[in-house]
Amino acid sequence: MPTDRLPTDRLGDGTRAVRAGLPEPVKNEPALPGPVFAAHFHLPGDVEGPYTYGRDTNPTWTLLERAIGELEAPGEDVHTIVFASGMAAISAVLLSQARTGDTVVLPDDGYQALPLVREQLEAYGIRVRTAPTGADAQLTVLDGARLLWIETPSNPGLDVCDVRRLADAAHAAGALVAVDNTLATPLGQRPLQLGADFSVASGTKGLTGHGDLLLGYVVCRDPERAAQVRRWRKIVGAIPGPMEAWLAHRSLATLQLRTQRQWTNALAVAEALTDRAEVTGLRYPGLATDPSHKTAARQMRGFGSVVSFTLPDRAHAQRFLAALLLVEDATSFGGVRSTAERRGRWGGDDVPEGFIRFSAGAEDTEDLVADVLRAIDLAGQQG
Repeated sequence: MPTDRLPTDRLGDGTRAVRAGLPEPVKNEPALPGPVFAAHFHLPGDVEGPYTYGRDTNPTWTLLERAIGELEAPGEDVHTIVFASGMAAISAVLLSQARTGDTVVLPDDGYQALPLVREQLEAYGIRVRTAPTGADAQLTVLDGARLLWIETPSNPGLDVCDVRRLADAAHAAGALVAVDNTLATPLGQRPLQLGADFSVASGTKGLTGHGDLLLGYVVCRDPERAAQVRRWRKIVGAIPGPMEAWLAHRSLATLQLRTQRQWTNALAVAEALTDRAEVTGLRYPGLATDPSHKTAARQMRGFGSVVSFTLPDRAHAQRFLAALLLVEDATSFGGVRSTAERRGRWGGDDVPEGFIRFSAGAEDTEDLVADVLRAIDLAGQQG
């Protein structure tokens, strides 16, 4: 049966992920065509047709964009634009929608690069207000805003806000709403269905899940807004390579399998750390005791792969990381191999020196939990 006739809004997540974006079957052709490497395409006569020049369009992007759209908004007519990185996607939305004199609202506890974005916005004469993610605090600074940027769960603190409540308030105030959906992935949360105008994410993380490519994307319903974002991509040339786009599409087939194991592992690690005396500030939205759990449970379909917690000090955290055998000391998150890092080493997050951002991978749950607890014990003994 041709993919575009499948009732994608009624399929299960696993089926949808496996089939997303595939072209109609053609005899003797692969189910997922290989990457198209082309700077230009044959173009005799008038300029017409979908593919003209490699900075504008590419058949490999087309299939990936269709696939992501099916995952972010099953059964809906949406527009997806893929980028060379998550930051390229974030910048494209903010800088294509805001003008000199406008006001943009950002979270003050979001991704580490947002302060850099703020500096650039202000350099262009765009006013920026900030407020924390938790307790829907951004509601207090919406007056007169052009665009509200939401990051939920926040990175790295894992606070959660009520997307629908914020979106309704922002729209009533005349503002557009963009949600960074990186940590949740489309299987964990669907911002457009919660009222957002844009769903934006780094596909580098959980979406592709293997730590081997950089990618970003934007999804929205409004064709005019999509055209503005696409135009920005063309102006700055923030396009993904065809190989990266193909690898990303290939990786989507295992998205449900990966995320289900990662979510299970993240919850198990969080539960194992709950009663440890060395651990403070433990956060995971999937924990029933987490301050954000009730809000997360209302709007999320899965709670993500990231757990955050704080160890007594920098040295203690470093001993813990060094003692781990199954967990790589690396930045980023959402991969099939568990990673962890002392987030304060970058200097851009307002976190204690012993703060750990832990990303659960797809290892066997019992093995991963045992490794974490063994490392916690060793870190304490060596202190």
